[in-house]
Amino acid sequence: MAALAYNLGKREINHYFSVRSAKAMIHVNTFSRVADFLERNEAKNCLVDKHIAFIGDSRIRQLFYSFVKIINPQFKEEGNKHENIPFEDKIASVKVDFLWHPEVNGSMKQCIKVWTEDSVAKPHVIVAGAATWSIKIHNGSNEALSQYKMNITSIAPLLEKLAKTSDVYWVLQDPVYEDLLSENRKMITNEKIDAYNEAAVSILNSSTRNSKSNVKMFSVSKLIAQETIMESLDGLHLPESSRETSAMILMNVYCNKILKPVDGSCCQPRPPLTLIQKLAACFFTLSIIGYLIFYIIHRNAHRKNKPCTDLESGEEKKNIINPPVSPLEILLQSFCKLGLIMAYFYMCDRANLFMKENKFYTHSTFFIPIIYILVLGVFYNENTKETKVLNREQTDEWKGWMQLVILIYHISGASTFLPVYMHIRVLVAAYLFQTGYGHFSYFWIKGDFGIHRVCQVLFRLNFLVVVLCIVMDRPYQFYYFVPLVTVWFMVIYVTLALWPQIIQKKANGNCFWHFGLLLKLAFLLLCICFLAYSQVVFHGMLFAFIYLALQKRQILSEGKGEPLFSNKVSNFLLFISVVSFLTYSIWASSCKNKAECNELHPSVSVVQILAFILIRNIPGYARSVYSSFFAWFGRISLELFICQYHIWLAADTRGILVLIPGNPMLNIIVSTFIFVCVAHEISQITNDLAQIIIPKDNSSLLKRLACIAAFFCGLLILSSIQDKSRH
Repeated sequence: MAALAYNLGKREINHYFSVRSAKAMIHVNTFSRVADFLERNEAKNCLVDKHIAFIGDSRIRQLFYSFVKIINPQFKEEGNKHENIPFEDKIASVKVDFLWHPEVNGSMKQCIKVWTEDSVAKPHVIVAGAATWSIKIHNGSNEALSQYKMNITSIAPLLEKLAKTSDVYWVLQDPVYEDLLSENRKMITNEKIDAYNEAAVSILNSSTRNSKSNVKMFSVSKLIAQETIMESLDGLHLPESSRETSAMILMNVYCNKILKPVDGSCCQPRPPLTLIQKLAACFFTLSIIGYLIFYIIHRNAHRKNKPCTDLESGEEKKNIINPPVSPLEILLQSFCKLGLIMAYFYMCDRANLFMKENKFYTHSTFFIPIIYILVLGVFYNENTKETKVLNREQTDEWKGWMQLVILIYHISGASTFLPVYMHIRVLVAAYLFQTGYGHFSYFWIKGDFGIHRVCQVLFRLNFLVVVLCIVMDRPYQFYYFVPLVTVWFMVIYVTLALWPQIIQKKANGNCFWHFGLLLKLAFLLLCICFLAYSQVVFHGMLFAFIYLALQKRQILSEGKGEPLFSNKVSNFLLFISVVSFLTYSIWASSCKNKAECNELHPSVSVVQILAFILIRNIPGYARSVYSSFFAWFGRISLELFICQYHIWLAADTRGILVLIPGNPMLNIIVSTFIFVCVAHEISQITNDLAQIIIPKDNSSLLKRLACIAAFFCGLLILSSIQDKSRH
């Protein structure tokens, strides 16, 4: 249901439905048939113990038949068409009725009025609509339209009363294909239908004086008909494929707010703000107000201290040195900017303000952007500050181009193409490899196991995710990569910090300590294998240990322009690396399914990572340059990965955000520019806040940690209260 809902619509559907979603929906009949079984099961689950009533003319009867066929495809369209038609699925306890009332008149009013009585069981969903019979019987006269307005005015309060406890939809009339109409229907023109629709919308929307009408206008069928009515057999009734789409949307309109699918936003009402979200909004609002007050006071003080000219000497007095920016100002400024950014996040992916569109994978949508960024990356290159293996510029570059490839992979929907999917999995493994390599190298060389270092890393990794969990009402595990690297960082830290603490300085004096560290790593490997976790992080740690040991013994040639090994060894390793790359690509292309590929992935991915490192570092000229373009993105790769969930993609990564409808290229350019700027700004904010919130002084840091612990305890209490209120 959720997948179908999302793939059918490009815009959030509340009371009205967009033209673009309707036009897109008519082309997904193949998908709807593929998803038929899932649709049927979820429809039954949604409609258990429910009663749905369709009341109206032959067009409403069409919608009724298509709706019922979602529940039971074997249901046949037979019997007297001009009478009531019941349907009941006793197993699922679902009841759907069609009530024949082709005109909005006293008969329809009486039927609806019965439901408003307290003693009568009301349908959970009411779908009503009629007009063409009134046009036909009265030969399209103006008097008939006036009578229609009077009748619908008398019915409107009844529908509004029902809408307080039931879902009530008024179906706007579809256009007709006038060339195909029979002689006795020629008076039914699109001009007349528009007049009747305008009357219905005007009256039903104004039926309540002080609030918005609860009766929903179901116009999607009308919008679909604008594209497909020429395929009609009689010019009046929609072709079967189009009415099936209308019925599916109607089903999703009702069921999505009950099932609450996580992978679709079509047809769902905007979720109400939680208590935590309201408190977060208040906090950010106060931060913005506080910063503005601080800024105004500071500006006025600066004006008073502005240098002036000495009238007697004609010389300007000595400038007063501006005082350094206070931590309070940095704190307020950071939270002010973060509050505005979070408001943008919420508007993009929670407030139903912007459209969302589907991902449709083609080879060109993935490979053309890849080639484009590759050209840019090669064009913008600079010399590295040092020529060591995996120096800082090189690792930033590595993270940068991998992140860009992953972003293109996500927005193009390339996960459906198995060879690309398998290569992207290697990139994700490479991130974990870098986690093991980077943190091991730091602890091994620096020997800094202090709490300040741990808190700095944890804050840098988790700050944005914690804020998004609060603002976007998402669980921590939703941003899966951050919990993953956080856990592995703690594993690395605990492994190296536990007795005996073995670091490079200690090991240099006695080779025995190298064996001690290898025993530690071997024990970690056993734990990883026992718990069936990925070994890539371990491989990163082991590579760092071997590389640093070789570097210390000056076995490697890391001078500028020098190959890493002797010419013969370098050429041999380069050949093996290239062959392994090609072998992996051939294997990935030959995989039959993801399960088969994923089973072997942990064992073979490390070979590709090592092959890349050797190709990138063995030639001296390759080691001495780096792409500044990729490195820039690498320095904000974490923010890019997290921010894409809500302000570049949409519906929590399952669609694409549409800021500029109707122009996909311009939309991608604008949304990407904003997305990258926001990610860069959040990176700056995180770094600024880390300096303030995580002080170097241990006593101050412990106090801050106590406050942070109290904050999370309060957050957990509020979260549990929210969960209880929801259930």
